[in-house]
Amino acid sequence: MNKLVLCFAILFACATAFTSCVKHGNDVVYTSTPKPQVAQGISDSAPLCGTYKGHMTTGKTYRVGAGCNLTVNAGDTLFIEPGVHLYMSPASSIVVKGTLVSYGTQSNPNWITVEGMVRTDDPNLPAAQDSAYTSTRLWCGINCDTSCRLLVLKWTHIEYTGANFVGTPPLVSVSGTSHAIFYQTPYGTFVMEDCWLYGSVDEVRVSGGNFSFMRNTVEKFSLTNGDGFNVKHGSVGDMAYNMIIGGSTNGTKASDKGTYTAPQTNVNMYNNTYVNCGFRRTSAGKGGSIDYEEGARGYCYNNLIVNCKYGLRIVNNPPADTMNMHYGNTYFYGDSENIVDQFYPSGYITQPQTTDIPDPSTYLPSPYTLGQTYTATAVIGANNPQFVNFPLPTTTSVYNVAYVTGFDFHLGGSSPALGKGYTGFSPLGVVPVNDTFGATQITPPGVDIGCYQANGMGNKH
Repeated sequence: MNKLVLCFAILFACATAFTSCVKHGNDVVYTSTPKPQVAQGISDSAPLCGTYKGHMTTGKTYRVGAGCNLTVNAGDTLFIEPGVHLYMSPASSIVVKGTLVSYGTQSNPNWITVEGMVRTDDPNLPAAQDSAYTSTRLWCGINCDTSCRLLVLKWTHIEYTGANFVGTPPLVSVSGTSHAIFYQTPYGTFVMEDCWLYGSVDEVRVSGGNFSFMRNTVEKFSLTNGDGFNVKHGSVGDMAYNMIIGGSTNGTKASDKGTYTAPQTNVNMYNNTYVNCGFRRTSAGKGGSIDYEEGARGYCYNNLIVNCKYGLRIVNNPPADTMNMHYGNTYFYGDSENIVDQFYPSGYITQPQTTDIPDPSTYLPSPYTLGQTYTATAVIGANNPQFVNFPLPTTTSVYNVAYVTGFDFHLGGSSPALGKGYTGFSPLGVVPVNDTFGATQITPPGVDIGCYQANGMGNKH
């Protein structure tokens, strides 16, 4: 890849127009490729504070100064080359009014984190004592203004976010506790793929925009409230092949809640793996794995839900757009009665599907009324997905595992989840496909349930 950075106008053109010619009748009109323009390199010799544009250079380490934000102005672009370490100071933030691209690679990822922080991955350590949620050194995440037309994060570690804003928040639409990432540009583009998200007091929030969240790993997200990925009115896109473990509430959530003029929330959630989610959220009926509510729609297939507080929730008040909801091939596994009795959460309107595992007819009452309570002791520990390395059935302390280190959630060679996926639909694919300024790949639905595929497609972590 050329290490030059394009100015915003040229960058956006490259991200959205890839045809070499347009034909009208017998005429052929050729369009030329814009010539790259050199952008300034950013010095790593002093702590960063204020507004920046240009590029951070491969192999360099940058630090944001105490009490400072790193801001990208409207019309400007900040490009982070592969192999950059960007260390954030307490309560600092990355404020994006223009364009931000973090171009990490599989062999040379980027890091946006806190210098010297040590992970405390211990299932016996209470969350309230875990530095991933409680350290005084947390920063305030990536905050995008309504003028941010393009945010691209590839092969990037984003860690220790969710601090309280100090003084005036960087954007008028955020306050109090920060989100890990906040995006809010209707018809803008937000691509996050192959990234690692570790430790946050709150969620990734999209309040309008076209997005693609693919092949990410999400650990220790939201302390007592908040989800992993939470999208609101005007948000359209795909969430696929994500590994989400130990979240406070839902792993992925879609809602059409909002007041401005924008498209209906439309989200495809497929081939994700959810483990141990929902147990830090104490509210009845809240927390678990997947949630569609308040007018949201989409396709939801091939998801693997293991020991989560609640299964797939289709909410009835305010109701999801049930006329345009399509779901099935959901694989549930639970080690206790309180988990298996909520595969189809009581009080909600999730319709059991004959393609689900285990077969709902083997444990639901007949007739079954949507949302009724039931007892499913017959399927406790049934249909073990046979992860390569993770203890199932589990012990009480393992329910507190909110990290992937030391485990392997790929499917074993005889897993009953192999070959059980449904591929008869397509991703929404609403973001441009481009190696640098769009999605590298919008991975279609897979034949195996969950984020790891036997053929190597899907999550690469």
